[in-house]
Formats: sequence, C-alpha cells, structure tokens
Amino acid sequence: MTDEAILLKVLLRQRHLQGHRAFCKEYDKVAAKIDPELRGGHPSKAQFYRWLSGDLVGLPYADHCRILESMFPEWSAEQLFKPYNNRLDFVPESGTSPQVRPQRAESVASAETGKVADIVAAYASRSDFMHDMPPRQLFDDANKLRLVGLSLNILCQHYPDRALKKLLESGCTVDCLFLDPDGEYIARRECEESQTDGHLSTLTKLNIDALRRIRAKLSPEAAENLRIRTYDEPVRFNITVVDDSKCVVQPYLPDARGVESPTLVLERSGDTGLFDTFAQVFNSMWNRAKEVSP
Repeated sequence: MTDEAILLKVLLRQRHLQGHRAFCKEYDKVAAKIDPELRGGHPSKAQFYRWLSGDLVGLPYADHCRILESMFPEWSAEQLFKPYNNRLDFVPESGTSPQVRPQRAESVASAETGKVADIVAAYASRSDFMHDMPPRQLFDDANKLRLVGLSLNILCQHYPDRALKKLLESGCTVDCLFLDPDGEYIARRECEESQTDGHLSTLTKLNIDALRRIRAKLSPEAAENLRIRTYDEPVRFNITVVDDSKCVVQPYLPDARGVESPTLVLERSGDTGLFDTFAQVFNSMWNRAKEVSP
C-alpha cells in the first residue's frame, strides 16, 4: 500500500464521496448519462476501498475508467490513480473543473498527513458551506446525528420534514441541543447580533415546536430516536456531528449573525484530532442539558 494518498481519494473527499454508498449513487448518476447499461456496475465495497488504498496493479476495467473520467473530466484514469503529493502538477492550464478546487485539495492532502488535524474543508461563511454541502447531502444517509447551537436552522429550516421523518423511522437517532429560548444567554446573543428583543428566542421556539410536531407523528419506536434538550450557557459553537465520522463546526462571532461565520468540516482520522475535541464538547453539554418534554 502506498504511503501517499492517490489523487482519486483526494478528489472524492473534496466532494464528500469517499464512502462506498455515496460513491455508488454518484457512479450510477454518471453512468446513466453515458450508457444506461452501465448503471449498477459500480465496484464492490472491497474493490472500491482497494482503489482508494492505491493497491491496484494497473487500472480498473475500461467501463470503470469511462465513468471515472466523466466524473473528473480534467484528469485521465491513469492520473486519478497516481499518488498525490500536495501539488496538482498535471492540472490543465485551461483551468480546473468548477466542482474541484486545488486549494481544497491541498487542505485535504494536509489532513492526510496530519498537518491540519482532521480538517478537510474550510468555508468563509455558513452559506458558502451549505451551497457546497447541502443538508440533504449531509444528513440523508446518516445513522446518528448530534447537533448543538442556537436555533439549529440547518436541520429545522433547511432539511425537509418528510426527509427527517423518513430518517427517524429508518432508525437514525437525532439529538438536538438548543440554546434555551427563555434563558439568559439567548438575550445576550440578541444584543450581540443587534437583533430586536425576542427575535432569536421566537425563532428557537418555532424550531423546537417544529421538531415536537414531527415527533408526535412518528411511530412509538421512531419517536424515541428524536431527543430534544436545551442549555443556558454562553453560545460558542454550532456543532453538527454525523455518524462519529464527520463534524461541522462554526464559531459564533461577536457582531455577526451565525450565517456569516466561518465553517470547518472535519473528518475523523484518528484519536487525537479536532473531531474528538468537538464531539466531546457536544457530549459534555448534552449531559448537563435540560430535556424538552413531548
């Protein structure tokens, strides 16, 4: 196995397609455009992870190469399976694909070598992050979600109720930790953001009530999968943890709305990175929070 990440692995991580299930969905989507008969011909799970390990001798079958070159039109199949050494020497001078940004690739490669402690992407604002990674992409295949922040709009306002109900009925557990809408610190945050009195409090109550309505429509087993709590402490981070593998972190800045703050995407690469740090922040806050009754 090579000590360096191959380019394909770096590019898939940029698009958050490094999981076998997510990759196969994208594979079938591309295959349908090239030749409908190729749909369903994606690699097995073991084969896919051999691709990413750099363990292949030669290249995959021709049909696989066709799909991969359509997914990443700026690179040949041969280039996709070469080691990536922190540079994109073979990027065509005409420019890169709009979906692939060399700056992001450098961040991912640095994470591979432990230089940026689990960080795989950074965005100037939450809106930039959500444009690149919409909630459906982040949540649809999840088995466990943990969220803490102020009003949790990413789940309550930007993720469809029907999709959330389907997720919960499928067995996904969702833990939501809101800033207490009747507490001291939400009033302080309204002052920091120069909001009118009660603005954030009202929004948070609406979001909590929306989740309670969803919970009331679930089967008894699925209803237990949705837990809602509140905390009354200084609001420091918006944290979303997905499946003990991915974490989205955003600080709350003074004199700025949450949507305007920078956003980091972390993927767990070991036991000493930032993923575990922020997952522990959530767990600690959750354990001392107050449960919201049905």
